[in-house]
Amino acid sequence: MSLGQPLPVLMYHHVSPQPGLVTCSPEHFRAQIAWLAEQGWRTLSTAEFAAALASGVMPKKSVLITFDDGYLDNWVHAYPVLKEFGLCATIFLITGWLGDGPRRAHAGQPGLPELPTHKQAMAAAAEGRLDTAFLRWSEVEAMRADGTVDFHSHTHSHTRWDRSIADQAARDAALAADLEASRQTLAARLGEASPHLCWPQGYFDASYQRIAQAAGFTHQYTTEPGVVRPDVDPARIPRLVAKDKPAAWFGRRLGIYGRPLLSALYLGLKSGKKGR
Repeated sequence: MSLGQPLPVLMYHHVSPQPGLVTCSPEHFRAQIAWLAEQGWRTLSTAEFAAALASGVMPKKSVLITFDDGYLDNWVHAYPVLKEFGLCATIFLITGWLGDGPRRAHAGQPGLPELPTHKQAMAAAAEGRLDTAFLRWSEVEAMRADGTVDFHSHTHSHTRWDRSIADQAARDAALAADLEASRQTLAARLGEASPHLCWPQGYFDASYQRIAQAAGFTHQYTTEPGVVRPDVDPARIPRLVAKDKPAAWFGRRLGIYGRPLLSALYLGLKSGKKGR
């Protein structure tokens, strides 16, 4: 591993007043984003992030903010805060789970929609009540139009094919079709097919990576903990969980993750503890 300049890729899911799994409160999220802005950190678009990887030069005090799945609360609570502070983020969409309809209200507007907990959102997805928990294309278009959020693939169906199909050839074919559907949907809706893919539940193997590369996904995002360094494999990008913590905690972590030696020592220590 190189000790070159690290770049943290942060992983969020929900920003919601409804507490639960993988959820950051609006108060803590706003405090974290305010800290980044006040401390002079820059948030990258995926295009800027990919350019940094290609150059092998990680910009200092820069971060990529990512959200998984495409929950309604990303529009209601995360987007207005990002826009307020002039920062940007990436949302990985389950492209088959978005619907049509008018934009709903977001924070700062009257009549906010009711938001489910993570558990309720998963139950809604299982029951086909996707509109109650996930974004609409009109909301995606609004966030994208003002440059606050860019959107990429989290597959089309969020299916764990390794758990669904035993036969390797059939599983590979199902994954390839899923990825192609996601790319086609993004191209039809947003005018371009994305080269960025985030794996559902962080699961992938060599076959998954090969199929994704063949589909055009040159940048694949994982849930493996770590910071991005100049020698990172673009097909195996690590991320850091952004926890529901106040700005003081967030600032301490970014202070570690943004420094070459400190981040290596800290992440190595955490890895060692997990291995015991």
